[in-house]
Amino acid sequence: MTEQTAARITDHLAAEDITLQGVLEALTDPVRRSIVRQLADVEDGMACGTFDINVTRSTSTHHFKVLRRAGILRQEYVGTVKTNCLRRADLDRALPGLLDAILAAARREAGQ
Repeated sequence: MTEQTAARITDHLAAEDITLQGVLEALTDPVRRSIVRQLADVEDGMACGTFDINVTRSTSTHHFKVLRRAGILRQEYVGTVKTNCLRRADLDRALPGLLDAILAAARREAGQ
């Protein structure tokens, strides 16, 4: 991440501060579970506008903020595009096995 990027998004939760309570609260919403499921299926992350979610732009911004502040995803700018990446390693270290269980349930919920 470049210095310019780091200065633009400053409220990422430190890896050691990721909690079970925070992750579970963030994932109570089906839209946020869908975002996490979609991120899990890509390697390089996704731009905010490319997710298959049926909400307004302001609502999607809120969902990304909740996920970011819970430590579930990392956002950074690539040029003018905000890109999202799942913080799999941090989540697996903080809460071993939880992300895989959540993804399996989210895929069942989505009928995949």
